[in-house]
Amino acid sequence: MKNKEKNRPFVSLGFTDEKVPEGTHMCLIFTKEEERKDSLLKYLLSGLKDGERTACFSGKVTENELRDYFSENGISYDERKDHNAIKLSGTSEVYFDEGTFDPDRMINLLTTYYNEAREMDFPAARVIGEMIPEVEKVPGGDRLLEYEAKVSILQEDHPVTAVCQYDANVFDGATIMNVLKVHPQMIVNGLVVQNPFFIDPHEFLKSC
Repeated sequence: MKNKEKNRPFVSLGFTDEKVPEGTHMCLIFTKEEERKDSLLKYLLSGLKDGERTACFSGKVTENELRDYFSENGISYDERKDHNAIKLSGTSEVYFDEGTFDPDRMINLLTTYYNEAREMDFPAARVIGEMIPEVEKVPGGDRLLEYEAKVSILQEDHPVTAVCQYDANVFDGATIMNVLKVHPQMIVNGLVVQNPFFIDPHEFLKSC
């Protein structure tokens, strides 16, 4: 681990008592809808409670659901939205701009998101996004693993904390194994663990 990564503050994830260094890249391979939804809501809430800028890329949660959940926990969704602290976007809207998947466009998007957060004096920034099987059908979709590897490299200088959700019911086993290769940490039963299948992103990209 690089020195600058060692010195990063720890952040709460919400769905576990464990804290992780800012800029951690995690994958959640889920099989149950309850697990996906619970982790997403708690992760976003935790970020807002700590004053972070938060973003969600998902077509499976609505603004009303976030509004109700945050309200139950003492936070106004609309107020935080007005202050650029929370942004909800559909999966296809973000990942498949103009019907294509472009890893470099996505990395630029995350870079801008993080830089804007710092310029707006947020102490940190986090995102959570669910990848959907349509990625295998759009132009550029075969570059998914390249994108995930580049996220880890981006975090070396732009430590946006990221959780990537994958539904094991809609992706085949080979794809899930490949996804594990490009995430340093994975979430297992609500705990963040080191991923034994992880390949250093710089080395991984040499094979792309």
